[in-house]
Amino acid sequence: MKKGLIALAVVAVIFFACFAWVKNSYNRMVTAEEGVSAAWSQVENVYQRRADLIPNLVATVKGYAEHESATLENVIAARSNATRVTIDPENLSAEEIGKFSQAQGELSNALGRLLMITENYPDLKANKNFSDLQAQLEGTENRIATERMKFNESARAYNTMIRRFPSNIIASVFGFEKKGYFEAQAGAESAPKVEF
Repeated sequence: MKKGLIALAVVAVIFFACFAWVKNSYNRMVTAEEGVSAAWSQVENVYQRRADLIPNLVATVKGYAEHESATLENVIAARSNATRVTIDPENLSAEEIGKFSQAQGELSNALGRLLMITENYPDLKANKNFSDLQAQLEGTENRIATERMKFNESARAYNTMIRRFPSNIIASVFGFEKKGYFEAQAGAESAPKVEF
């Protein structure tokens, strides 16, 4: 009788130890996944800030450079496309992040062309409203880079957690999937060619 109770006690201890390990592993994965989602929300937040600055920037430039309508329309179209591309935080795959990044890159290129044409308009460059908007846009671009880096760090920590043994067993049982990263745009590895 005593041996039976001892065996039952050992089985109960092993069961509760396994349960505690699974519970703690699962909860750590949930916490890490929520961290990735929060980091993604911050990425979207700073991209939205940039999108919100663009109408004011376009309106300011339009007042000085009306015959640059094609460039202004390209910026407006790129902004519209960039704000239309969204990702569900539950599906942060490399493919989806690539689509999002491409749309945002097109907007960055359009903004770059817009800011280049402003060099031809000294009165525009001297306009305080334009200067303030340009400074806010530069600050927002810095925030975007920072938040993208934080997102990649969160995704890396999460991905490492769900791929390490024995946590990978828990991850596969409960359906935790790898998250994608922001990657450099194609061609970013080579410096632009400068000719004088």
